[in-house]
Amino acid sequence: MSGHSKWASIKHKKAAADSKRGKIFTKIIRELAVAARSGGGDPDANPRLRKAISDAKAVNMPADNIKRAILKGTGQLEGTTYEEMTYEGYGPGGVAIFIEVLTDNKNRTVSEIRHLFTKHGGNMGESGCVSWMFQRKGYIVVEKSQAEEDTLLEIILEAGAEDMGEDGSNYEIFTTPDAYEDVVEALKAKDIEIDTSNLAYIPQNYVKLEGKQAQQTLNLMEVLEEHDDAQNVWANFDIDEEEITKFSS
Repeated sequence: MSGHSKWASIKHKKAAADSKRGKIFTKIIRELAVAARSGGGDPDANPRLRKAISDAKAVNMPADNIKRAILKGTGQLEGTTYEEMTYEGYGPGGVAIFIEVLTDNKNRTVSEIRHLFTKHGGNMGESGCVSWMFQRKGYIVVEKSQAEEDTLLEIILEAGAEDMGEDGSNYEIFTTPDAYEDVVEALKAKDIEIDTSNLAYIPQNYVKLEGKQAQQTLNLMEVLEEHDDAQNVWANFDIDEEEITKFSS
């Protein structure tokens, strides 16, 4: 929808301009370790690890860093053990927020996340209070300059994608979790460059925000994203693009 933006696309645009490489490295290193611990250290047999390695290479993480993180995950090197948690809550205007974290101290993390919600006009809720509003989907962004719409649509539907939409200069592709890798590989096989891709929590409906509530929500989302333990933050709001100015400046 022209002139509007949702959190998935705002997040994507922000990540593209994010210069805080150290924080990005930290999040990916944690994901590498947890992926290796849960599914083994062989990326050919572990899709989650394969994705984490791809993300690491995309930000030019040194190969030694990747290898050490995987070895720590499999227990071949000593390292911190991270626990996977999800937190849920509401932002200004009743926006639903769903957070994935990797933490070595869940008591500390839940306290800090709750404080961020409260400080920025939201409130943390009980498990399950908003998760039902989101669906787990593969989310792939391709710049429009990479392919004609009809050509791209044919490729992704043949590979098992569910839907495709537009977001300014990009196409947004949605898949089931099972079809996600097949669609990514189909695009790569056609030499179509993928701007970003991940397994996301996509809202089933959106809350339209304006003015103060829009800025409060953007501020809350930013501080949640910046938290060291937060791997991904998802929300169901839709705002006018001019409301993003302060957030992206």
